[in-house]
Amino acid sequence: MTKHRARGWSRPAIAAVTAAAAALIPLGTAAPALAEPPTPAAVQEIAASPGDGTAAGAVEWFTSKSGSTAYEGLCEKAVENAYGTTGIWPSAIAHWEGAIKAGKAHKGSTNAPKGAFVYWNTSQYGHVGISDGKGGFYSSSVGGAIGHGGSLSYFGNYLGWSEGQVPA
Repeated sequence: MTKHRARGWSRPAIAAVTAAAAALIPLGTAAPALAEPPTPAAVQEIAASPGDGTAAGAVEWFTSKSGSTAYEGLCEKAVENAYGTTGIWPSAIAHWEGAIKAGKAHKGSTNAPKGAFVYWNTSQYGHVGISDGKGGFYSSSVGGAIGHGGSLSYFGNYLGWSEGQVPA
């Protein structure tokens, strides 16, 4: 996503700023060496902000809301808000079925990377959380509030996971 590269700087924007800065250097002086744009891996290491559309931001969103009961019964809304959006899917089960149709579902797999959506068949609406990348997850309804579950077996009927991303 270009929007999140280097905190909102696209390659054309970086080039424009570089050109403007070069125009300010007096003639006859050497221009300072320019750094290469950050690699995707380096961008991932930049501190995340809650709800910024990244996996790290989604985990940070849940961490910052730990103990809140405001999202009880609204697990899908919580995971969407964690990725900076809302109103994409009507339920966790609908989200899971969308992942299956898109070929992005990892049925039964417990090797969910950090920020992945993890799903359970707990009711007609299901349940969804965000993987911590270590076999656990963040979600609503953990002890009656937003919290961390240490195992994907915390809820019954685990379905699997899909890529962590802004839901579409």
